[in-house]
Amino acid sequence: MISTGELRKGVAIELDGDLWQILDYHHIKMGRGSAQVRITLRNIKRGQTVERSFQAGTKWPRASMERRPVQFLYRDDDDFHFMDTDTYDQFVLSAGQLDDVSKYLKDGMTLDRTSYQGETIGVELPTTVDLVVRETEPGFAGDTQTGARKPATTETGLVVTVPIFVEEGDTIRVDTRTGEYQTRV
Repeated sequence: MISTGELRKGVAIELDGDLWQILDYHHIKMGRGSAQVRITLRNIKRGQTVERSFQAGTKWPRASMERRPVQFLYRDDDDFHFMDTDTYDQFVLSAGQLDDVSKYLKDGMTLDRTSYQGETIGVELPTTVDLVVRETEPGFAGDTQTGARKPATTETGLVVTVPIFVEEGDTIRVDTRTGEYQTRV
């Protein structure tokens, strides 16, 4: 069980028969009455986000999520094919289930499969991903203004703002949490 005093961002709880992930929370103390906690929750299966208030001290069952290493095999239109690296079982997730994760997936990459009671919820990316720049404008010698940046399209279709010295064919490292350029590899 997890109580309002033990809340952390990213923790999954069971509420009203569904699986919810805590996105944010605030403790609120009114002039009268007991303290409350306002929590922003995201339904893990449906993706819907809601904000709810609870009395301080409320407890919920903590959802036990299982994580296993998987390998991304290939993309087929809106279907993404993966393989469990331990059992070699293959499974498919749709673009809707993956959401923004699909912009970072490269063939052969290893990630973590998140499942709850045997049902696959999604996959977790590593913190950074190395991607090849497929298309960007050329940087000119006169463009030396401090912090000069330009958009670049990667091999997966992700558009990243990069410094002007990055050219087509370069490999760049992108932070998967923010989608920002980190360095040229």
